[in-house]
Amino acid sequence: MRRRARELAMRALFAHTQGGVDLEEAFRHALEEMDGEDDPYGDPLDQEGVAFAHGLLLGYGAHREEVDRILQETVEGWDFAQMSKTDLTVLRLAAYEMLYEPTPFAPLIEVAVKIANRYGGERSGAFVNGVLGRLYRRIQEGEVKAMSKEG
Repeated sequence: MRRRARELAMRALFAHTQGGVDLEEAFRHALEEMDGEDDPYGDPLDQEGVAFAHGLLLGYGAHREEVDRILQETVEGWDFAQMSKTDLTVLRLAAYEMLYEPTPFAPLIEVAVKIANRYGGERSGAFVNGVLGRLYRRIQEGEVKAMSKEG
């Protein structure tokens, strides 16, 4: 359910940032699109998932400057203008979740890579994995502060 919710958030944020569509309108449209799609992983998108996706969008929006700054410091050899917009969207949401949500790192990174593979280019999964792995190391080394992942 969380993977499908993250896809919903990614699709809405992509439409918002690339198409200039209002965030709430982009969210509604992405939800309508996904409602009629078969999911290859069999994950249902229930109300809890919809609420989780919406929370990710709002959370990223509230922390956009900080998340983008940390991502720019973490990505080596690339700036946002050079990156695939799909990869950047996946990275923004995953970085927000790594920094501000109690989600454990390993499954979060794994799902972000799957989403990048599904929606991005041939090397998207590897790129996203590398950036998020670097961000994880920065958090572990205390260079970047993140919400505690202890339950």
